[in-house]
Amino acid sequence: MIKKANFVLKHIVTPAAILLAGVSFAKPTIKSLTSSDTAKKVENEVDDVKSNPNRTIPGALKVHSVGIGLGQTFLTGDFEDNGDDKITWDLFYSYSASYSFDFIANAHYSKHKYKGRSVTLSSANFGIKGKVYQMDSFSPFVQAGLGFYQPKMRRIQADVLTDSESKVVFGYHIGAGIDLDLNSRFKVGVLATLHNPFDVDQENQEKVEGAYHKLMMTCFYKF
Repeated sequence: MIKKANFVLKHIVTPAAILLAGVSFAKPTIKSLTSSDTAKKVENEVDDVKSNPNRTIPGALKVHSVGIGLGQTFLTGDFEDNGDDKITWDLFYSYSASYSFDFIANAHYSKHKYKGRSVTLSSANFGIKGKVYQMDSFSPFVQAGLGFYQPKMRRIQADVLTDSESKVVFGYHIGAGIDLDLNSRFKVGVLATLHNPFDVDQENQEKVEGAYHKLMMTCFYKF
């Protein structure tokens, strides 16, 4: 019996005690958290922020971003009668003015053809983008704004294929979507918008009127 106890002590208990002796299970204490080493670490992090004032932090203010959108443009009204829906792309710029609202600018151009007729859409518009709520890196949003539009159509007027006059008019857009921050530099999302240019009066033909919807995937680079 004594020999068996000595064997257990020598071959099992002693090696285990040696291994456990090298492992510390102590939790950080108030003293360690307020030590000079901790203070030095915090000071280094502050210096790093000061030396890199332009570095991008997720959710930070005064962040610029440029992006591109790719998706489908759906025509309505007179536009639908003279052109086909098609895949188009948009350019975007945004600026984080607050934690809840961004300024956003959009520019796009596309030409939609159908049986010899066509619709040409071009716009530069500006708006406000408001986050509905923020959940980690995921944020649904709504947006609305005004802008400049230059819709033009080639259509049949008095049985003759005729080009409309090219004029710049005011218009509005509304939309909604979701954004997902992949990291401090890139974010992707989905955006659905309605663009409605005001009617364009013509001298010798019917006015140009219509609207269009866009559903697209977006990708932004922040700096």
